[in-house]
Amino acid sequence: MTSDLKVTIQKKAEFSPQQKKLNRLIDKIEQQKISIVRWKNAQAEIQQHTRQKLFPVYAELHTVLFQQMQQLWNMLHSHEFSKAEIQQLDEKIASLDKILKHSKSLSAEQQTQVAKINTFYQQVVAQSNAKKSKKSQNVSLENQQTPQQDEFEIEQDFEQYAAEQQQAREQAKQQRLQQKREQAEQMAAQSLKTVYLKIAAMIHPDREQDETKKAQKTELFQQASHAYEQQDLFYLLKMQLQLEQNKGVTSKELTPEQVKFYQLALDAQSQQLESQISEILESFHLAKTVKAEHVHMSDVYKAIDADCAELKQQLKWEKERLKHMKKVSGVEMLLGHGAL
Repeated sequence: MTSDLKVTIQKKAEFSPQQKKLNRLIDKIEQQKISIVRWKNAQAEIQQHTRQKLFPVYAELHTVLFQQMQQLWNMLHSHEFSKAEIQQLDEKIASLDKILKHSKSLSAEQQTQVAKINTFYQQVVAQSNAKKSKKSQNVSLENQQTPQQDEFEIEQDFEQYAAEQQQAREQAKQQRLQQKREQAEQMAAQSLKTVYLKIAAMIHPDREQDETKKAQKTELFQQASHAYEQQDLFYLLKMQLQLEQNKGVTSKELTPEQVKFYQLALDAQSQQLESQISEILESFHLAKTVKAEHVHMSDVYKAIDADCAELKQQLKWEKERLKHMKKVSGVEMLLGHGAL
């Protein structure tokens, strides 16, 4: 269908830069339409492959991480550690709890324990924030602080600020991508409706008196309506061009205004198709982002295998850490080497 559209547009040996750009866009969308069909057909198979390869490793990894969290939690409340060591242990336990909070691999009893620890650290954070608020209101106490304390608090505030800014940038990036997708969808829908209404005005069968022509127009109208329901802008554009040329409404070469309209409409649909492909790729939940452009099916399977290999390596390391965490001396060793 798209090749026919391109042939209809290409009538002269020399094309304007706008027409050349339009033809390149047509080629791009033609490949995107082929790709999206291929990805949709393979989506279920790839998701099944992902579940078979990754889910068992994730389940075992989460079990090991839970054992680490429980071991450190029990040890924290049964042995003496320095203030600095307690802080490191709290940070580690809280980070493990954050990972496991939404895990679907844990038993009901384990989930209850995770929720209990999560509640504890939420209370700790709330108490810490309350103390900071009270401290900020006490001007005399602030004036008594040593320069070392000021520097430490400034450093903490800066780290928190940097983390918040990074999170804000990520959120802004996601919002821009979402806005771009929505704008593309709106533009594609608008272009689709515009072309469909033009076709309907030219071939609506109710306006035809001749029964033979009315039957022909009814069939064409049904084809146009089906294409509209399927959001097939290519088919509608081709039909519009053919109808206009049959009626002598337009010359064989597209006018600059037509080229501009088709370029905007097709660019919007190209973005829409790219978003659909990206959504399919995102459904695979790969650790490493795979770009939709020029990606092959084998790339996804390779990415899944690479993720699986990395997870297995991480699982091996976490099991080794767990061995050390079963003894106080092992935890102290991990703390001393910054390998907790």
